[in-house]
Amino acid sequence: MRKELGTFILLVVLCAVVAAINPRFVGGANLQNMARLIGMYGIFSIGLGVVIITGGIDLSVGSVFALLGVLLSITLTTWHWPPALAVAAVMCVSVGLGLVHGLLVTRVRIQPFIVTLCGLLFYRGLARFIANDETKGFGTGQGFEWLTALATGSLFGVPAPFILLVVVAAVMWVVLHRSIYGRYLFAVGRNEEAARYSGVNARAVVASAYVVSGLTAGVAGILLAFYTNSVSPSSHGNFFELYGIAAAVLGGCSLRGGEGSVVGILIGTALLQVLQNLVNLLGIPSSLNFAVMGAVILIGVVADQLLKRRQPLAVARESAGGGTPPPPRMAAGSAGGAGD
Repeated sequence: MRKELGTFILLVVLCAVVAAINPRFVGGANLQNMARLIGMYGIFSIGLGVVIITGGIDLSVGSVFALLGVLLSITLTTWHWPPALAVAAVMCVSVGLGLVHGLLVTRVRIQPFIVTLCGLLFYRGLARFIANDETKGFGTGQGFEWLTALATGSLFGVPAPFILLVVVAAVMWVVLHRSIYGRYLFAVGRNEEAARYSGVNARAVVASAYVVSGLTAGVAGILLAFYTNSVSPSSHGNFFELYGIAAAVLGGCSLRGGEGSVVGILIGTALLQVLQNLVNLLGIPSSLNFAVMGAVILIGVVADQLLKRRQPLAVARESAGGGTPPPPRMAAGSAGGAGD
């Protein structure tokens, strides 16, 4: 909880500084737009966080967005499928890709970095091939207005994607922090071999994490496609995986696995959006967004390294001072409290 509190304090301070520099930051239109983006980014960041908790990584999210956007545009505007069927088909594709990633990691024993890096390249190329390297769109959205409203509409002044994020976050909070499955996720991330000896089906748990990532990527990909209303297969979703990874790392997820929380990921997502908003309001070149992302990930990893080094020192000092050393950590039993 200490990491989440520190990130939250940083978020509050940054919001105060930005509001003091440019009062437009607290304007209604700007806050609504930020909430909409936090909603879309937060949904797939939670999925990425689940993968990172198991000690894995998913670099293919941005390319998945491009592929899903192209498929959604073709099914709705070219093949004229019923909107519900098109959405279901796209979601099945996204979940299926997540399952393929999980099986390659757990059954074929390929490193997650390699699996998802290949996915990043393959899905982007496939999207460009299917679209004939042309930009796809949804026109006026006639016949599927409810999908457009889901991405661009509001309910009582609150953007619909933000409301959807709240629902997804609530469900995932229960799954991660109040269920046996969540304990298994943390246990596998901390020590997969120990978790396996404790009776946990580590392969199934890791594979399911990539399925969850595929599910959240599918939801966010649909929202993003209708938010932009156009899908350029060569650039749509570019580097979005970095935003998700940065949000998870900022929110307390350790790239070693075994640590993280839904609340922390939400705070990390909000912090990144405030940083991007600061860049826009101050007229800083948008190309520096990627520099900000790189710096954020680096700072998060360095902070994680420093915290990891301090923990053994604290235990050693307590033991040397006559204190009672902490009890041994059980792989599966103690995992549920991680990041809580």
